[in-house]
Amino acid sequence: MMDAEKALGIAAGVDPELAERLRFILEIDKLKSVLRQTMLADDSRRENSAEHSWHLAMTAMALAPFADEPVDLERVVKILLVHDIVEIDAGDVFIYDAEARAAVAQAELEAADRIFGMLPDPPGSDLRSAWDEYEARETPEAKFAYSCDRLQPLMLNLSIGGGSWNRHGITADQVKKINGGIALGMTKVWQAAEAMLDAAVADGALAPPPAAG
Repeated sequence: MMDAEKALGIAAGVDPELAERLRFILEIDKLKSVLRQTMLADDSRRENSAEHSWHLAMTAMALAPFADEPVDLERVVKILLVHDIVEIDAGDVFIYDAEARAAVAQAELEAADRIFGMLPDPPGSDLRSAWDEYEARETPEAKFAYSCDRLQPLMLNLSIGGGSWNRHGITADQVKKINGGIALGMTKVWQAAEAMLDAAVADGALAPPPAAG
């Protein structure tokens, strides 16, 4: 297979800033190869992280009226499109594996430095700022973005009768603890999602919490 940079002629004396931007575009193509635990809604295969990011951007546009606070939707979309780019280096970690998530934190920071550092400033610093904003979850935009990030896999798992929850032995209390983050930016949507989870338990699609004692 021909080297991608050679095929594009990047090494053939093109404008240095253009070369940086083209290399970045090629680099982020790798996000399409990062597989998540969540299955598609038709249960045919696992979702990849690039598809996930696109789906979240669309989710934000669809649900913006339900944000608890007014948000700059363009900023939200930017946050969502970059929030998982670090998985190119660090990989995707199952949200319910707290130990693995803690272990990968430093790798994600180093990935952010490397990948966003491939671009000149701007836009490199702006994209890095959007990633940092998501991680901090302090602004209305970051809170809403995080809510969308928690809702989308919940909907996919519900649509196929439990999906990755059942595959990994995840119970309703664990799902509610993790996905309660939807309430960070969309309280009304979390109320609806919680009702859907309760219905899934009643239908046998999601395991109930372990019995006390």
